[in-house]
Amino acid sequence: MPARKQGENWDDFRYFLAVARTGTLSAAAERLGTEHTTVSRHIQSLEAELKNRLFHKSNAGYVLTPAGERVMQTAETIESAWLLSKASTNPDEQKLEGIVRIGAPDGFGSIFLTPKLHELTDIHPALEIEVFAAPRAFSLWKGEVDIAISLSGAEHMRVASRRLTDYRMYIYGSRNYIGGADPIRTVEDLARHPFVGYVEEGLFAPELNYLSAVSDSITPHIRSSALLPQVFATLGGESLGILPAYIAAFFPTLVKVLPDKIALTRSFHMHVHQDHRKAAHIREVANFVADSVHRNSRLFLDDPAAK
Repeated sequence: MPARKQGENWDDFRYFLAVARTGTLSAAAERLGTEHTTVSRHIQSLEAELKNRLFHKSNAGYVLTPAGERVMQTAETIESAWLLSKASTNPDEQKLEGIVRIGAPDGFGSIFLTPKLHELTDIHPALEIEVFAAPRAFSLWKGEVDIAISLSGAEHMRVASRRLTDYRMYIYGSRNYIGGADPIRTVEDLARHPFVGYVEEGLFAPELNYLSAVSDSITPHIRSSALLPQVFATLGGESLGILPAYIAAFFPTLVKVLPDKIALTRSFHMHVHQDHRKAAHIREVANFVADSVHRNSRLFLDDPAAK
């Protein structure tokens, strides 16, 4: 039987993934419970086997080369297959472990989801969850994340998707602003009040282009590429903003404006690449996200019983 080449084993890819995710040999070594010299040796072994440099070393640490980015996708597929096979051979003894990356809109990821994740990591201490909360779309195909939360359904056939929930949106203002501003009794009155909104060129989903659905006379005086700055601008007491009810519920000083006349509905969807959704650690995190949303459905739908 011919000897196996040095790079042809999971360990080299495991060390490669640790360096790619942490950015340094020392951080990768700490994560893997070994020495940085061992990590370096595995990286050199893999680069020699693939006949390509996989990292550029800079002052910021180790950065993937174009070849490294291509290997990253392959390595993560191997990782998912390895974890899945390990779980299937020892289902009763399997300890849930590994890194799961979630990409989500900034409001959902920062205010709703992240504070709840300790409930899962307390049960599975070897599980690591990375949350990318940002106003952008995340690519499962490029390996940016393992789980993507978006405002629309999947566009690719090899993506497993589920609708998480609808959520309500209203115009909000701070209690101080509403108390001192001109009365707002009709939609037409809104034109006399300053608004905060999205930078139109930065909209990452068409579902966020909702100002025109409220009134053509509204022009934001403050614009942001993300939701959270709009929340805090509204809290500042100098403008009105169109915000999700599930976020406004965390800030008691925000009050609704014309809720009986203006109420928008949007939806959250969760996507997982079909090649990864059977991996135990990814499946567990995805189920946790869905269960958390389901348990808090009244919050998203602005049911008074949630208050």
